[in-house]
Order: sequence, then structure tokens, then C-alpha cells
Amino acid sequence: MFRTLRPLYCVITVAASAVLAFGLYHVHALADVTEGGVLGLTLLLDHWFCISPAVSGFILNAACYVFGWRTLGRDFIWYSALSSIAFSAAYAVCELYPPLWPQLYELPLLASVLGAMFVGVGAGFCVRVGGATGGDDALAMAISHLTGWKLQWIYLVSDLLVLGLSATYIPFGRLWYSLLTVILSGQIVGLVQHIPLPEKKSPKKEDEKA
Repeated sequence: MFRTLRPLYCVITVAASAVLAFGLYHVHALADVTEGGVLGLTLLLDHWFCISPAVSGFILNAACYVFGWRTLGRDFIWYSALSSIAFSAAYAVCELYPPLWPQLYELPLLASVLGAMFVGVGAGFCVRVGGATGGDDALAMAISHLTGWKLQWIYLVSDLLVLGLSATYIPFGRLWYSLLTVILSGQIVGLVQHIPLPEKKSPKKEDEKA
């Protein structure tokens, strides 16, 4: 069942998920800088329709993962599951300690740039090895696979759409910093996709060598 998974890719997935969790806890959550995608959409539904993010987030992420599995295959699900577990574990560890940079709330511009770096690198490497840290990553990967569009532009379009809708309730003063974050993080994810990694060998070729 797991013969096509690579140990190196699993290690990268765990490390990248930890980087993402670190950034979300120590930067995003503290500085009140939001993201687009599924996270932003769940907050929007909660504000206008009183639908709990616990419910909407589960449904939206599940739908995106199913779409990604149908499009990208079985390995995608395993790497994504590993990413989700690693992210939750890392975030739980982060919560045991106070934020490292409490002053970031008063420095939203720095927080938006720093947060984008953590999100871009963390999510980018998870996507690079074939998994997804969340439903919006899964959706972006599937759309990219089907259309050939670059990931960073898919992220940008989806995030701008969600942030545009979020402008109905989020103050513009904070929304601009969130916009900067999603633009930068999406571009970083796109850049990470060009970092060379050892390619996976198909089971058929490995059997032939054996």
C-alpha cells in the first residue's frame, strides 16, 4: 500500500508542516493576519450565516481532498494525511509555549511578510512532494494538474476571490495586510515548486532492476 512513498518525501512533509504550524501560531494568530482559501471562506460563512468553521471547514476540506484524490491519485492522500497529522502535532507543541514575538501585533506589515514566508515555505514543500496541507492546496494542485496553470496564479485568484468577499466584514486596514500575505505566500509556493528533488521511481522500474 505504501510502497510508492519515499522516506525523504515523508521527512520533508513532516518538516514543512511543522514550519507552517510554527508560522501560523507565532505570526498569523498573534498578528490577526488572515489567509484566503478555505480558511478565509469558513470565517466568511461563520460571520454571515452563523455556520461554524468546525462544520464548514470539514465539509470544504473533505470535498477538496476528494477532488484531489480523484485527480492526483493515492499517494496524494497519504502525503496529505501525513501532513495533517504533522501539522496538528506541531501546532499542539507550539501552544505549550507563549508566542515568540508578541510585538508583531503592532507591526502588521512585518507580520504579513514574515507570515507569508512561513506559509509559502511550509505549504510549498508539502505541495512539492505531492501532498497538501489543506483543502485549498489540494484544490489548487488538482486544478493545476487539469489545466496546466501555474500554482501561484491559482492561489492568487482563489485568495483574491475570498478576500474580496471578506471585505464585507473585515476592516480595510487589516485586509490590506492579509492581501499582501496571500500574494507573497502564493508566489513563494510557486518558487518552491522549481526546487529540484530526487524524482520518484515507478514500482515497475524498481521491479525490473530487482
